[in-house]
Amino acid sequence: MRHDPENLGHDRPIRDAATIVLVRGTGDDAQVLMGQRGEGAAFMPSKYVFPGGAVDADDWRVTVSLPEDQIARLSLRPVTENPPPPAAMAAAAIRELWEEAGLMLGTPGDWQGPLPDDWVDFAKAGLRPRAEGLRFIFRAVTPPGRTRRFDARFFLARVEDVHGDPDDFSRATDELSHLHWIALREARRLDLPFITEVVLAEADAILREGAPDTVPFFDNSGAESTFRRLG
Repeated sequence: MRHDPENLGHDRPIRDAATIVLVRGTGDDAQVLMGQRGEGAAFMPSKYVFPGGAVDADDWRVTVSLPEDQIARLSLRPVTENPPPPAAMAAAAIRELWEEAGLMLGTPGDWQGPLPDDWVDFAKAGLRPRAEGLRFIFRAVTPPGRTRRFDARFFLARVEDVHGDPDDFSRATDELSHLHWIALREARRLDLPFITEVVLAEADAILREGAPDTVPFFDNSGAESTFRRLG
């Protein structure tokens, strides 16, 4: 069932969002890409986070392929009035990685469909976005009372799907500073939002033990906070 957040007495509307948890290495050598939000940022200032942000209108126009099981889980329990299709969620995550870290999660090939402005650089590089390797691992709705609220889907991705040098952040915007690869377990020592800590633990468990059949979902869209598992 869909909920209209503005009719629940909450002070901010909920926006759909997507985040990339980009990893490289395995076991004790596994690393994750993180950056720090500016101290003047309206949302989570000075915190270390993964690249991510709201789903834009142009993301709806991007053609990407996702496994059927991922599509099914991403489609469960929408909370916004007009939730984006799973392909748009994946496209948003890939675009945010490009904008905030300067890394292209893509594969060589001709662009498919219309070419939105945010994706011109992909086309110029002879790439199309690659979503086949993304795995939906976590979802959380920001609680009421925050300056901004998101229904965020977290995607695990492997560095092997990045086209180019994964240590080259020269094309990144200035939204995240101190972009760097850090050992997955050491990342928890950074100044992190609570949800980011939980997602790091989930990603670590998946890399070591394999992915479960369900996806954790912290649902704060209603009058009460609810923990669910999607699957």
